[in-house]
Amino acid sequence: MIPIKPVTAGSKIAEATSPAQAAAAFLRPGALQLAALPPLSLYIHFPWCVRKCPYCDFNSHEVKDGFPEAEYLDALRSDLENALPLIWGRKIYTIFIGGGTPSLMSAAGLDRLLSDVRTLLPLDGAAEITMEANPGTFEAEKFKSYRASGINRLSIGIQSFSPRHLQALGRIHDGDEARRAVEIAQANFDNFNLDLMYALPSQTLEEAQQDVATAIGFAPPHLSLYHLTLEPNTYFAKYPPIVPDDDASAEMQDMIQQQAAAAGYMHYEVSAYAQPGRQARHNLNYWQFGDYLGIGAGAHSKISFPHRIVRQMRYKQPKAYLENTRSGNPIQEEFEIGRDELGFEFMLNALRLNEGFDVNQFAERTGLTLNAIEKPLIEAESRGLLYRDHKIIKPTELGTRFLNDLQQIFLAE
Repeated sequence: MIPIKPVTAGSKIAEATSPAQAAAAFLRPGALQLAALPPLSLYIHFPWCVRKCPYCDFNSHEVKDGFPEAEYLDALRSDLENALPLIWGRKIYTIFIGGGTPSLMSAAGLDRLLSDVRTLLPLDGAAEITMEANPGTFEAEKFKSYRASGINRLSIGIQSFSPRHLQALGRIHDGDEARRAVEIAQANFDNFNLDLMYALPSQTLEEAQQDVATAIGFAPPHLSLYHLTLEPNTYFAKYPPIVPDDDASAEMQDMIQQQAAAAGYMHYEVSAYAQPGRQARHNLNYWQFGDYLGIGAGAHSKISFPHRIVRQMRYKQPKAYLENTRSGNPIQEEFEIGRDELGFEFMLNALRLNEGFDVNQFAERTGLTLNAIEKPLIEAESRGLLYRDHKIIKPTELGTRFLNDLQQIFLAE
């Protein structure tokens, strides 16, 4: 039996000589007592893209002379095989293939990937299987093949329909290509999401409104509308563009909520809007503190066991990931979430949901009682940022508007 270090936030778990030994170590008695394990999702990371966008801080790397598709697919299968003892017998309810630009994969490559997943994992009969796609990579026949292979939901990175703003964002497509991508999605998928951004460099309220109106005009089942953020370690952080000020951004946000509501979209999460019954099930599992196994370069996992919750991160650089996966150890970091961190970790996710969460879900997903976060709950209520009763806990309208402030209250505990 492989010993593990004491349960402290961020502690590194002692390396096991095999995945089976690691699983045995995780199943030993520990600091938590989970009555049941949460739903499990699978995330698959594809790390390559045509060109790195200046705002992007995701683990993505420009394709210069092609990418090793077959070798990477070999690595993903090996990675998944190694992880099986950690999730043995658990069903997968959602799959998300993200990037990077997964739609650079060949139709045959995507078919092989999903075939490997089905061979190794039990999938729920109604599993949601999402793939990210960029308009600059859309080919009608390839996307028909993706659908035939089992992809049943697309997430399309439109960002804007304006040529000027697309150029400012460093996107490889133009407005016409964006529209054509949506038309191809409509022809092959009955479930898809459009990603848009607002508060773009030099964007006016009227321009933002036109982008949203164009997107809604296609009647997508789901819309993701993100405020442009100048993330650290990006080109925009080093050379910041002129963007709308806070007041202008707030006007855009209000406009988006009004237009989406008028078109019948439910604003169910900070940046997510859906037609009835079309919420992103994969993302909901994240926000509800469900479990997810992440495979691929830089992918993150959160996996619950009866007595502990473990986080993992794969090697980030594609070359390092391939090399370490070949040697049987794709995991770069691995640690248990300490009891003192669980309350914040849960609330960080669940407070993004406008309808909040059932009070019983906190204990189900963390193994803690609500008393563990009683003090910050009282403070959040007293500041008008949180509502709670015997059934639900949810952010108020003010709490949603100042979500970072609300989340910070639980970090201090």
